[in-house]
Amino acid sequence: MSATPQKNRATRRVLAAAAGLATVGALVAAMPAGAHDRGRGHGHKPRTVDVQLLSFNDLHGNLEPPAGSAGNVSETQPDGTVKAIPAGGVEYLATSLRTARKGNPYSVTAAGGDMVGASPLLSGLFHDEPTIEALNGLDLDVTAVGNHEFDEGAAELARLQNGGCHPVEGCYEKGKKFKGADFPYLAANVTKEKTGRPLLKPYTVWKKNGVKIGFIGVTLEGTPDIVTANGVKGLKFHDEVETINKYARELDRKGVKSIVALIHEGGAPASTSYNYDCDSPGAGDGISGPIVDIAKGITPKVDALVTGHTHQAYVCTVPDPSGKPRMVTSASSFGKLYTDTTLTYDRRTKDIVRTSVKSANHVVTRDQAKATDMTRLIDRWNKLAAPIASKPQGWISADINGRGSTAPEKPLGNVIADAQLEGLAPADKGGAEVAFMNPGGIRADLVHKASGSEGDGVVTYGEAFTVQPFTNMMNVVDLTGAQLVTALQQQVSGGNEASPKILQVSKGLTYTLDLTKSGADRVVAGTIKLNGEAIDPARTYRVAMNEFLAGGGDGFAALGEGTNKLVGASDLDLFNAYLAAHSTAAAPLAPPATDRITVIQ
Repeated sequence: MSATPQKNRATRRVLAAAAGLATVGALVAAMPAGAHDRGRGHGHKPRTVDVQLLSFNDLHGNLEPPAGSAGNVSETQPDGTVKAIPAGGVEYLATSLRTARKGNPYSVTAAGGDMVGASPLLSGLFHDEPTIEALNGLDLDVTAVGNHEFDEGAAELARLQNGGCHPVEGCYEKGKKFKGADFPYLAANVTKEKTGRPLLKPYTVWKKNGVKIGFIGVTLEGTPDIVTANGVKGLKFHDEVETINKYARELDRKGVKSIVALIHEGGAPASTSYNYDCDSPGAGDGISGPIVDIAKGITPKVDALVTGHTHQAYVCTVPDPSGKPRMVTSASSFGKLYTDTTLTYDRRTKDIVRTSVKSANHVVTRDQAKATDMTRLIDRWNKLAAPIASKPQGWISADINGRGSTAPEKPLGNVIADAQLEGLAPADKGGAEVAFMNPGGIRADLVHKASGSEGDGVVTYGEAFTVQPFTNMMNVVDLTGAQLVTALQQQVSGGNEASPKILQVSKGLTYTLDLTKSGADRVVAGTIKLNGEAIDPARTYRVAMNEFLAGGGDGFAALGEGTNKLVGASDLDLFNAYLAAHSTAAAPLAPPATDRITVIQ
C-alpha cells in the first residue's frame, strides 16, 4: 500500500502564525565574531537567528501520567543524593512545550520515534488514534518512525499518517472520521522490497522567514529483529549512517545546509539521572551503546542528532567524523522529559553555528497547570474505553514491579512467565514444562494504588493491558535441552552481549548468571536446572513463549528453531486468567520472590 504522507499541515500552521508573531527587529541574536553585517542598520536582518528545537521520544501512547516507578525520572541533587520526580502525561507535556515556546518566534518540535505502539489501553484500544490526535494538538512538526510504528504493519502506519477509519473496527466516534497526522512521519531507511522505493518521506524541510532546517528520519536497522514478522512484511531496513549521509548530501545540493537527524536508536549513559553530565570527563565519555558509533559515522553536514529507543535521558556531544563535537540528545520516555536545544542559524552560510549549539533536558513535572484541551481529549476517549477498561481482573497486596525494576529478574516477569506456564501446561493446551518472557514486552508495573475509582489493590483490565499491550499469541514448541542452554546463553552474547536481554523464566527453572565473565560464559551452563534436575542436552522439552520470541525475536535465534508448534491463547488472556485464579479481595496476590536467577556481580 502506498504511504505518501500529507503535506505538513503543522508547518503551514507555523508559517501562518509566524507572519504575525514578531518583527525581525525584535529578534535579539548573538553575532559570530568578525561578522561584518551586525544587523544594526535600518531594515537589515541580523546575521544569525536562534532556532529553538524542542524534542522528545518514545511516548508509546502514554497520554495519562504513567503509574508507579515507570512514571518517575531520577534527578541528582547538589549533595549527590538521587531524587525520584513524578513526571509525564500529555496534559503536562502540552503545558511544558507551550511554556517553552513563549518568546521563541523560531521554534520547531520534533520527535525520535515510537510515538505509538506498546501503548496503554486508552490509546491501544483505539489503534493509537487518540495519541495521533494528541500529537496534532501538541503541534508536533515532524517525527522519525520507531520500531513500534511497525507493530501493526505498513498499511496501518500509512493510515496513522493519512487518516481514515480502521479497516476492521471502523470509526470509533459516530460521524467522525480519523484525520491522521498533521506532521510527517519520516522513514528514510525503510524501503518497499518490491519497488525499492521509500515507504514514507525520507526528509522534510522546516521553513520560516527564509530560515530552512532539514530533518532526516530513520529507525534502527535492526527493526525486523524486534518486531513481529507480519509488521515488517515486504519491507527492507537499511544502514542508518549510509542512509542519513545519502539524504544529507541531497539536502545540501538543494541548498539546505542546516540538518537535524531524527534517529530511533540510542545509547546508555553512565548514570540514569536526567541531569547527569555525559560529557565528563571528555566529550561523550559518559555514554555507550549503538548511537555512539552511528554518531561518529554521520557526515559533519548534520548539525544535531535527536535519538531514542533506549528510553534513556542524555545530552552529550559525540565527535563527528572530522573530530568536532556534535550534540546528541534523548529525552527518556513516556513524555516525562523534553529537550530544549538552541540552534544558532547563520543567514549568510545558511548553516548552524555548531560551536553555539546548547541543549538541556527538562522534567515534565506534574505540579504545573494541565492543558485543558488535552484533559478534554483524555476524558472523551476514556468514556469510550470505560466499559472494557474498568473491569476488575484480580487483586494485588503491593506494587509488583516490571518495567520499573532494573534487576535481571523482575517480580512481574515471574508472574507473567508463571501465568504462561500454568495456562499452557495441560496436555490439550500444549503440555508446556517451562515458559520464557522477553523483558521488553513488560511495558509497566502493576501498581497497588488505584488508578481510578476501582479501589486500591484492584487490577483492572486497563492496567493488565498496559502491562501486556501487544496481545501476542502464545506458542508451545519442542526444543532440545541443548537449544534451551543456547537460548539462555544468547541473552548475554551475540547481538545481546553489549546490552543483555534477560528472559523472565517460569518457576522451576534456575541458573546462575555470572556478570564478572564475558559473553556466553556469563550463563553458567552447569547450573541450569529444571525442577532441580540438570537440563539434558539430548532430551526434548515443551517450551511456552509468545509468538515474537518463537519467531527468534530479540536475538534469540535458538528459540526460533522450535518444532511441533501449538498456538494457544494470547499472553494477555493468560495473564488475566492467572490473576483471577490466584487472587481475591480477601487474599490478594503478593509480589513473588525473585530467586530463580542467581546473579554474581
